[in-house]
This record gives sequence, structure tokens and C-alpha cells, in this order.
Amino acid sequence: MTPDTLMTPEKIFLDGKTFIPAEQLPIPEWPCVVSERSQPTLTVKDDDLFFVTDTIGNISGCSLNDGNPSMGLFCCDTRFLNRLELQIEGRSPVLLSSTAEKGFSLSALCTNPRIDERLRAETIGIRREIVLNGALFEEIEISNYSTTTVNFELSLSFDADFVDLFEVRGYDREKRGRLLRLVEPTIEEGIVDGVSPVPKDPSTFKEECLTLAYQGLDGSVMESRVLFQHRQPDYFKGYTAVWQLELASHETQKLGYRVNMLKNNQSSSTVSAATTLGQAKAAELMEEQNWLQQITRISSDKSTFNRVIERAEQDMYLLGQSFGKHKTVSAGVPWFSTLFGRDSLVTASQTLMLNSQIAKETLILLATYQGKIDDEWREEEPGKILHELRLGEMARCQEIPHTPYYGTVDATPLWLMLYAEHYAWTHDQELLELLWPNALAAMEWIDRNTQQTSYLSYFRKSKRGLVNQGWKDSGDCIVDHKGELANGPIALCEVQAYVYAAKMRLAEIARMKKRLDLADRWQEEARSLKVRFNRDFWVEDQDFCALALDGDGKPVDSITSNPGHCLHLGLFTHERAYSVAERLRAPDMFNGWGIRTLSSSSPAYNPMGYHTGSVWPHDNALIAMGLRSLGLIDQALEIFQGLFDMTSRQPYERPPELFCGYERNGDNAPVQYPVACTPQAWATGSIFQLLQMMVNLVPDAQNNCLRIIDPALPESINRLSFHNLRVGPTILDLEFERSGTTTACRVAKKRGNLRVVIEA
Repeated sequence: MTPDTLMTPEKIFLDGKTFIPAEQLPIPEWPCVVSERSQPTLTVKDDDLFFVTDTIGNISGCSLNDGNPSMGLFCCDTRFLNRLELQIEGRSPVLLSSTAEKGFSLSALCTNPRIDERLRAETIGIRREIVLNGALFEEIEISNYSTTTVNFELSLSFDADFVDLFEVRGYDREKRGRLLRLVEPTIEEGIVDGVSPVPKDPSTFKEECLTLAYQGLDGSVMESRVLFQHRQPDYFKGYTAVWQLELASHETQKLGYRVNMLKNNQSSSTVSAATTLGQAKAAELMEEQNWLQQITRISSDKSTFNRVIERAEQDMYLLGQSFGKHKTVSAGVPWFSTLFGRDSLVTASQTLMLNSQIAKETLILLATYQGKIDDEWREEEPGKILHELRLGEMARCQEIPHTPYYGTVDATPLWLMLYAEHYAWTHDQELLELLWPNALAAMEWIDRNTQQTSYLSYFRKSKRGLVNQGWKDSGDCIVDHKGELANGPIALCEVQAYVYAAKMRLAEIARMKKRLDLADRWQEEARSLKVRFNRDFWVEDQDFCALALDGDGKPVDSITSNPGHCLHLGLFTHERAYSVAERLRAPDMFNGWGIRTLSSSSPAYNPMGYHTGSVWPHDNALIAMGLRSLGLIDQALEIFQGLFDMTSRQPYERPPELFCGYERNGDNAPVQYPVACTPQAWATGSIFQLLQMMVNLVPDAQNNCLRIIDPALPESINRLSFHNLRVGPTILDLEFERSGTTTACRVAKKRGNLRVVIEA
């Protein structure tokens, strides 16, 4: 609570405003239009705001099948609008076209249905534009295309339930806070003894602003303030604004409003809101242009491929989110618009050649939250990197442990890997020194947690934590060849590869820092891990690597994509790496679009399963990197081509979080997973990781060198160029051109003294 907030059992006084519990002041309701079927949605995002609507830009207050629960305007894990419904004479407009292609805005063109005898169908044009920029802005243009003057009623209904995002996702709550009504004095009555009188009906006086409010169980007061612009409503009925419009033939009128979201009278969003939609749009476009000027620009000779790259560049900007002084990528819209450990780290690694600033901000931000104490509720431990941070009411009230939650086994070694990778690209010695204590703490956490079994494993401690704590974190995915669930603690194969890579890479940094004791120890521990891993995880009769070791140290022997993550990290012996690579390309794993998470021969296989048969782009990009590291270039390019073909068939040519594992047959389209996040960070990042796989850049900024080893373009691309690529202080342009099976590289431009070594 703020110092300017006072409470009595009946009233809340906040910075000169008075609220009362909603049940004390019933307000008239405006009927919603009932939808008989589930509506497709549009999603827009700006920093810490996201907004999900149906395709006409509406969020209806009701439907026969409970509608789409993810619809609404969200900020800081709170839904600030759960109804935003435009009606014409009490009817829904008819959709003509709509798009959310820009990412931070949506536009919809609608018309009217037939209304009695006085308004023929399709005579009124309704153009909606909605923009996010620290607030929600909408402008509505209404045009009369009939030959006569028309009169009709247009209404906009608002509502806000202020539910926590976890509640929207299905988490139960025993208690909730209370909805509030803002009460305002009439001019005649004024304020008596500091108490604002209650009008008989909120619509008995005109106002330029609607206020919807809620008090959480933690005492925080949340508000959605709707301020109308251009033309004020003619009257209000509850939380519905109504305009009585009269339009001459071919006349156009404009309406508009802004929705600000507040917590304890302070803006909930970290973005300073503009005043008008035009200003908001201009601010977004300017910020996006600044982003595009800072990154590596990539283009080819194929327009379809260029559109996929341009969309990925824009989406990386769109997924940017501020956390205090720093900004990194949120994991995905709608459910995961927040800071994650694993997701943010993987994405930052994927995009080092695009913009190393993402990795820098991610490393600093996660180091800020690095575990300091032992806390079973949050699964925090000293040195551990977080899994997920949440800011909603359920987190503030300790109903969920995400303040932050640390239930992830792989984020800590992934942080160490990124720490070393970022240095290789940038030679940023200042950051290396700043985060060295965090690196030591992270390595100490790994060492403490590998003492008992010599492998890094997980086992849930928090009653509201995750059962599975690797990247496949659904409850049904760690299964053996019989399809039976494994018992913990679970030691995942790819996590051991991350530990191996972290030790090897940190040993190099320690040697550079003259810490030979650490360098020798970590290198020896990595070598020992490699010997043990190839002994304990190898399943001889499958000639393949186990998904994991269970609580008894026995292999969890199903055929999965996880061992593919180990391929480019050097943990397998040479022979076994090739065996894994070949097995992943068998028809039960590779479905033509990509490699499945689980073999279609498994009893647990489900092509619609989240981690039990679906295909994930980031999973495949990591596997493609592994194939390339083994010299299996054609096989790696085959994965690229499947994922590219899939992406080019998606809405806005944007790779989804995942898609179903059904076989690719002829001209059939990839089958969408019903609730995949899009855009999603490491799916978008996979585009850049696949480009890195093709051109095979090996930076060594410390020694002022960039090696380009045997670049290889697929048959679908003849030329590829990189502009504004940064390695250390040098900026360079590279051009790749394919002739048959050979790809040549040329340094087109260089600003700096970087040595570029091209190796065939």
C-alpha cells in the first residue's frame, strides 16, 4: 500500500479518490453478444503488455462454451480487461479483414449486419486500430456508404476481473480480492467530512473517464482507467459507453479512447504511455527502427526466405521486455510473457550473431536474481539461476512460489555456457570480471548437486513446483521404452552435456585469468564426466543414448530428441555421436518437417502431446547444430529445409513454439498445436541458430579472429549476406554464394582490424 492510501471497512481512499466494494453499488449491465463457437484470436504485445482478442478486435463478455480464457489485456500477470466489446445496435459487427502483422498493433475492417428496415447490411464501414505503448489505444472510424443519412447506436462495453494469469491458466484459488466501484461527488453534493457521497446511478452524471477497480488480497488497488478521446460518449450504462450517431451520406466520424493500467495509482507498465494513438504508434515505430539499425541485417536472393528472416528480426524486438534497468526477451505470448532462465538463455545464445546485447542483458539480469539462500518453497539454492519470475497477485500473496521460482536443473549450466559464448563474440572484459563471482557461485551450485550421484539431477521440493525441471517440463514426458513414467531424482542426458560444456569453457576462462587450479580441476572433471556418461547413459541394445537416469541410476531408455542436444557439445565419443545422429533421422523420429520429441514407436507417443511426439523448432535447431559439428551437413540442411517449409506456411510466416508430430505427406500442411505460443522466443531464435549452422561462424574476439569453417547454403538459397555483423569492436559485411555443392564466402566490408579466416 502507498502512504496515501487509507482504508475503512466500507471505503478505500487512494490519493483523493474514494472506492467502495462493488456489491454496495450494483450497476446496469449491457448484454453481450453470445458466440456459439470458439473464436480465432489475434495477439499484440508491447514490452510488459499483451492483448488477445477475437478477429474483429472484440473480447465478448459471454459465449456458450466459456469462450477463449486467454483473451484480455494483461500487464504484470494481471488481466486488466476481460471485456472489450464493440456493438452496433446491440449486434456484433461483421468482419471483412483483420491483421496483427505489426505485432504491437492490430487493425480490423468491419461492417454492419442488416438492422431492421432502417439499415441495410454492409452500408456502414467500421475501421478499428488498436495500439499498445504503455497503455492500450484505440481509434474507430465509422463511415456511411449509403446514399442517405443514417442514425444508429454504437456501444463499447468494458469489464475487468483483474484475475491473476495463473488463475486464467486454471490454477485454483481459495479466496480472491474484491471488485471496487469508484464513487464521485455530484457538483451539488460535494464532499462532506472527507466522505464522497454515493450517486444513485453512475450514469446520472456524465464523465470523460470510466474507472474499473479491484483490491487484491495483499491490499493493492488495481485500476483500469478508460479515457475517451475525439468525441465523448452520449451516455453511459454501467461500464458501457454509448454514442448516438448521425452520419450523412459518405460522412466519416472518429471515436477513440485510451486504457491506462494502474497499481496503487502508479502505472503498472514500465513503459511511459503516450497520450494519443498516433503518438503511441510513432513511438513504437521509432523504437523498432532503432532496434533494426543495431542488429545484423540478413538477406538472401529468395523473397520467401527474406520474409521469414524479417519477421524473426521484428519478433525479437517485439519479445523484448523490461525488468528494472535491464531488458531481455520474454519467453512467449500469451502465457510466458515474463523473465525465464532456460528460455531467455537459450534465446540469447541463438541470437549472439544478431545482437550480443540480448545476451549481455540476460546474463546481468539473471545474475541479479541468482539464488542466495536455501528456500524449499521457491526451490532456491545459493548460486542457482532462476526458472521463472511472476509479479501478479498470487505471487505477491505467496500462493505460487514464482517470486522468483528456481525449479529448473539446466538454467545454471546454460548461464555459464552463455557467459563464455558472449565473451567469445565480444571480448567484453568488463562484463567478464563483473560476473566472475556469479560464475564461481554457479559452478559451486553444480558441484554441490553432483556430489551424491556425480550427475546433475532434479527432484521437486516445492508443493507448487514443477515435477519435471528440464526443458521438457510437462508431467508425462519422462518415460521409458514401455511408456511408463520414471521415478526421480532424474538426471537428464542433455543436462550432463551442458555441465560438460560449462566446465570446458570455464576452464579456458580460468586459464586466461591465471587461475590454473580451477582450469585444471574443471577440465579434469569434464573429462571424467565424459567417461562416466558414455558408460552409464548408453543403451547397448538400442545403440542410442538414454533420455535420463532415474532415481535408481537406471537408464530411462525411450528414444527421444534430448540426446540430440549433446551432439555439438562434445560429450559423446565420436562413434556414439554418429550413432545418435543417424537414429534421430529414422522415420519414427523425423516426420518430414522436423524431429519429434518422442519416437512414434513409443507406447507413450502422441502427435499432439506437448513433449511426447510434437516437434519443437528450437529442439531441432540444436540438433542441426550437432549434425553440422559432426560434418553431417546434408542432414543438418534437411532439418533446416523442413523447418523453413513449415514456417513459411504459418500465419505471418512466424515459427510457432511447437507443432504436431504428424507425418509430412505430399502437400499437407503442418498440423498446428492448439495452444502454441506465437511469437515464442526460442522458436524465433531458431531461425538465427539455423543460419549460424549454415555459415558456421566461429568467433574468437579475444584473439581478434573470426573463423568461417566450410559454409554451406541449402539448394533453396543461392546467395546470403550479413550486414553490420559485430565481432568484438569490428563491424563487417559478409557475402555467401553457392555454386552446386560449394559455398564461397567474401568479406564485402570491414570496419576494424578483425582477422577473418575462411576455411573450406
